[in-house]
Amino acid sequence: MTSQPTSQPASHADAPTTAVRPADLAEASAALAENAGRVLIRGAGTAADWAGQPEPADLVLDTTALCGVRAHNPGDMTVEVGAGTPLRELNAELAEHGQQVALDPARVGLGATVGGLIATADSGPRALLYGTPRDLVIGATVVLADGTVARTGGHVIKNVAGYDLAKLVHGCYGTLALLAEVVLRLHPLPEASATVRLAGSLGDGARAAGQVLASPLEPVALEWSDGGLLVRLAGSAAALDARAERLVSLLGLEAVRLRPDEEADAWAEHSARVTGRAGVGGPSGGGAAERPPDATAVLRVGARPSRLAGLLTELTATLGASAVTAGLATGIGTLTLPAEPDIVARAHQLVHRVGGTSVLRARPSGASVPGWGPAPSSVGLLRAVRDELDPKGRLGAGRFTPWL
Repeated sequence: MTSQPTSQPASHADAPTTAVRPADLAEASAALAENAGRVLIRGAGTAADWAGQPEPADLVLDTTALCGVRAHNPGDMTVEVGAGTPLRELNAELAEHGQQVALDPARVGLGATVGGLIATADSGPRALLYGTPRDLVIGATVVLADGTVARTGGHVIKNVAGYDLAKLVHGCYGTLALLAEVVLRLHPLPEASATVRLAGSLGDGARAAGQVLASPLEPVALEWSDGGLLVRLAGSAAALDARAERLVSLLGLEAVRLRPDEEADAWAEHSARVTGRAGVGGPSGGGAAERPPDATAVLRVGARPSRLAGLLTELTATLGASAVTAGLATGIGTLTLPAEPDIVARAHQLVHRVGGTSVLRARPSGASVPGWGPAPSSVGLLRAVRDELDPKGRLGAGRFTPWL
């Protein structure tokens, strides 16, 4: 285990803190057991400024050495992997077996780790068909704040009052426990894919999306972005052309099947919008160091799919939102806003008003903008679980401010 002193970001700086990089489960357990102060869990850093701003920590626990495939069972379509493994590296290895972890969040291209994607509940366009990380995780090994190791399924070292730990750490933002290892469900790699684009407004896209969903075409992704609806099909190469032709016919004369290079560019631009990097270093972005423009914040919103288009339209009209993306079947959207506390708070309130959820996904360095909106009705349960697993509130303090 490597250990070195470091400093908090300038916005947090109170005192130096220590950073450790455990190489295995035993070292991770020891790091937490031997440190009584506050702990900030960090992976590749692609979501460092998401949600609430972390409070000063005594220990930064770097998960990136907890990496690599532990066990791969191609026949059962499962893989056990260290949580610090970058998803793009894992999928490159699995592709040799014609398999994949069917997640495509925008920041995978920036080096996001498996554990980081689960901890932030981050999903991409293909969640329409394959689900979110919560749906693909079938087992997990975690380390609690006191160093206790606990596993879901199989041999249980500690039962932890019967909690399904794999579900609890999904979206916990580094609170509750350190995710060390994870077992994931795999899917076959499709032989080919095709994307059809229909230009039009968000309202036009929502109506067209309804037609596609009512058809037997089974898209793997259905997203509005950059003034047009993107519909992706995937499957056997032999049947793909006929399916794409039926999709174009369904959507009308304005629909166009994109060439392979156009398809890649369209989805790269979509990813750039989701991360707030549209226009920064080109459509595909250049890495984790690239950030949205200094005066902007990026918000992720979730709402009923039937309400999403109207909500995003209102946010655009009233608060000047831009770079909008909308998962018209998944109910997940992103937008860029001026990084002003009142504007971001108002956006959270508008989302809450329609029964949705929202979380900040990017903020300028040092900006004091709210990471979350009004507390959900389940906040009492969240506090109770935190008090059970981390009674001293050592892990990820500040991530759920003002809820916790």
